[in-house]
Amino acid sequence: MDAKAPKPSFWRSLDLFAGLAPSALEALSAMAQRRQWAAGDVIFLRNDPGDWMVALAEGRVKLTLLTPQGRELILRHAEAGDTLGEFALVDGDVRSADATAVVPVTGWVLDRARFGSLAARHPELGMAAARYFCRRLRETTDQLEGIALYQLEARLARFFLFALRQINGDDLPATAVLRLEISQGELAAVVGASRPKVNRALQGLQELGALVRAGEDWDVNVAVLRQAADPEA
Repeated sequence: MDAKAPKPSFWRSLDLFAGLAPSALEALSAMAQRRQWAAGDVIFLRNDPGDWMVALAEGRVKLTLLTPQGRELILRHAEAGDTLGEFALVDGDVRSADATAVVPVTGWVLDRARFGSLAARHPELGMAAARYFCRRLRETTDQLEGIALYQLEARLARFFLFALRQINGDDLPATAVLRLEISQGELAAVVGASRPKVNRALQGLQELGALVRAGEDWDVNVAVLRQAADPEA
């Protein structure tokens, strides 16, 4: 095993590989290749051939689409502990979005051939991948629902709840501290609104008592945020 390779516990922490046998995790550590990208580097572009994925160890990557009008739509930000490009391991299709390093990024690359070989030796990997892709589909559905059906203030509240669940799981505490490692402009692109409108919506959530600004962090009242996320409930 490469001396710099992450321990099997790194792979176990990734949703895609959670629950795999120790021998499968050891194999992942042995077969993955270390890669680094500087801030601003393009990791892949939409419609590029897709035959490898990245498990992020350090840094942050934005996944985006470019509209015909030239507007960038941010789909999500992937950070340490996330994976990207994993769909290519299963269908071998072209990339569905652009991936760009926001800050210096270190990741572990796993290609489709090695993934297929591993899945053949460890059939439980197929079920783990199915569970992971189902979860991603549900998250995408929730995101589309939020953009299409809810007012901006509710969309922002839903985004904050989503970010909190990424850190704490589904069982959220009554109060939490959240630091968003994205700019207000990037947040506006995520929720499909202009920056001034997002600023006004954030002020509205603060007036409700859902959010309190604390330097670079947000102090979150989860119960009030949930009410704001679904005001008709």
